[in-house]
Amino acid sequence: MEAWPVYLLTGSAVGFFAGLLGIGGGLLMVPILASVFMSLGFPADHILHIALGTTTAIITLTAISSLRAHHAHGAVNWWIVRYITPGIIAGALAGSTLAGQLSSRILGIIFVLFIYFAATQMWLNLKPGTGHVLPGKAGMFAAGSVIGALSSLVAIGGGLLTVPFLTACQIRLHHAIGTAAAVGFPVALASAAGYAINGLLLTQPLPDYALGYIYLPALITVGLASTVTAPLGARAAHVLPAALLRKIFAGLLYLLGTKLLLDLWN
Repeated sequence: MEAWPVYLLTGSAVGFFAGLLGIGGGLLMVPILASVFMSLGFPADHILHIALGTTTAIITLTAISSLRAHHAHGAVNWWIVRYITPGIIAGALAGSTLAGQLSSRILGIIFVLFIYFAATQMWLNLKPGTGHVLPGKAGMFAAGSVIGALSSLVAIGGGLLTVPFLTACQIRLHHAIGTAAAVGFPVALASAAGYAINGLLLTQPLPDYALGYIYLPALITVGLASTVTAPLGARAAHVLPAALLRKIFAGLLYLLGTKLLLDLWN
């Protein structure tokens, strides 16, 4: 199978929806990449690990441009970034290490449960309550550890977790999104490093052109395509009905999550 057209289409779709809805593309990329890797005959026990690792590496690339854009608009609270990042890194490394110890089936169940949760939150447009305040340095480290660990387990940049946390702590939505975008870089970088290292420590052979659990051809092709279409999605956000498109995207997540679960169970 020639996989590069699928990589291009995946990257294009992920970039567009990321720009349109302001979300990361990890939940969309993982099930698609897993299906491609199955068709390429990758080791069944490590297909989901490679999909997760590759996705975190792709998010590392896209997070850089997102961080720069939000910083240029003064939307990043660097105090929060400074004190939440150590926990983020520790949690992401722990989460990716844990993922390396789990079977593809167990890891798949965790991922699908999270994808259903995220799709439901998106479909119903659920928002957290407010009234809390930012914790101190120890609390920020603890919050970062939880966000980093969960984000690495399901290959997201952390925005689905960081934005609700910050808005619940009375951070304005505009600054919560910008700060979450900045935090997304260390989340993805630490997660990608963890998946690469854990894959390199395997005694079993992985596919050619893989750096641990990161498959380089997919990383390069999907990453490039997503950076091209993200600005198009951002422009479309001003003219298309975002609420309807959010529900369409949530429906797509339900379908992809269910397909991944069936594929892993068979």
